[in-house]
Formats: sequence, structure tokens, C-alpha cells
Amino acid sequence: MRVLLVADIHANWPALRAVTESHDICLCLGDLVDYALDPTPCIDWVRQHAHFAVRGNHDHGAAQDIRVNGRNGFKYLSGVTRLLTRDRLGADDLRFLANLPVTKVVTIDDVRFLLVHATPRDPLDEYAPAEIEFWTRRLQDVDADVVCVGHTHQPYVLEVGGKLVINPGSIGQPRDGDPRASYAVIENRRVEFKRVEYPIEETVRSVQDSSLNEHAKMMLTEVFRTGRTLQRTDNHRKSDNGSTATVKRTQDSLPV
Repeated sequence: MRVLLVADIHANWPALRAVTESHDICLCLGDLVDYALDPTPCIDWVRQHAHFAVRGNHDHGAAQDIRVNGRNGFKYLSGVTRLLTRDRLGADDLRFLANLPVTKVVTIDDVRFLLVHATPRDPLDEYAPAEIEFWTRRLQDVDADVVCVGHTHQPYVLEVGGKLVINPGSIGQPRDGDPRASYAVIENRRVEFKRVEYPIEETVRSVQDSSLNEHAKMMLTEVFRTGRTLQRTDNHRKSDNGSTATVKRTQDSLPV
């Protein structure tokens, strides 16, 4: 079986539309919505193509109308785009997101897969770095051969205690410095990470044409064009000579 593994679509229809990989089974690891502004066709695609899918934290937040009041970075963008996400989704789409399971166990070719958006301990929110020590603790008592996760927007594969951990990266909002859509293909117990170019400016145009404020538009445009985490401007700080300097640092990569 040729398995297509996708995650973190984030309403980026031009990116998802560009994925034309042949496959026998498609597994979706959640976060269909927020950030980009085309949630409906993305949900329709998952309905039609994903044989199994789990709920991400953004799917949960949109379905349950959870408001995010972040002032900086991705938490801020999550909050301002959440309002548009809900405006653009009908009751059936919101119900679909709400009914997605938070975990799913699937057996394919005698291989037992655990699907979860974040981690087995915290399926929706925990950030899981590509670290053997971290995953050794998280995989205790997990009855699966392969654990498929998303949430970090960074692709990786680890072998931990005889189990395989696979993160395919993000279709709609990569944060590893490569703006191309990221996904994985699993075949004959081998994992191949793939990237595909898509019309980024089409996604940017949908943001620019929206009712979002100019600051949010600028931030989202930067993320889509660069595939990097955001630069955050801290409070002004006095330098040694008494002048005022603006200090910038990279926004923490912890997804929200």
C-alpha cells in the first residue's frame, strides 16, 4: 500500500490543490482550518480523499467557537483568522470538524498506525520536537508500530524503541524555511518526504483581499512567502548610550 500522509493544511487551498501524489490510502493528521482563508474546499478535499483523519487543535477551536486573544505571533494570527474561518464555514463543515476523532488506530498491511495531531499524551496541543528522549517517554505503553503526528509544521522521522514516529510537515504553512507544501509517502515501510511548489501568491492574494487588518495581512504574507517562523518585535529598550532601540527575535515555534 502507498500511503499519503498530510497534516496542517490550514485552509490553504492552493497548496492542498497542488498535491497530486498517487496513493492507495490517505491519512490526515488535522488542522484543516485557520491562518489561510479557504477552509471550505480544504474540508471538502479531506472528506473526499482522506480515508482516515483526526482533529487538530485549530479544528477543535473553530468547531467549538473558542476565541484566541493572543497579542503576538501565531497566537495572534490564530485569533484574527478564527473569526473569518467561522464566517466562511457552514453548519455541516463545523459539525464535520467537531466529529473528527482526536486519535485513530488503523492497521495497514499488518502495520499498526496511531494517528494523532500532537502527541499520544496530549492529542491536540503538546509540541513534540524531533528528539529521541522526548519520544521515548511519550511512546511508553503506546501499542502501535508507527505513530503519525503533525502540529509542529516541521517534517521529521525518528526510530524510537522499535517504533517509527513520522511528522510529514505542513501542507499549508511550513515553518522550516521552505515555503513549498510538505507531505510524506509511506510505502513498503519506507518513508519519503516530498515538497511541491504551489501558487503562493494566490494564497497571499486571498489574504490581501480579505477584511483582516493590515498588520495581520503583512504577517501572514511573510509566513507564506518565506516558510519561516515570524519575527516578533519586543518592547523598546534603552541602549547603553541612552538611545531607544527596537529588538527583534524569532517567534517561538510552538504552534497554536
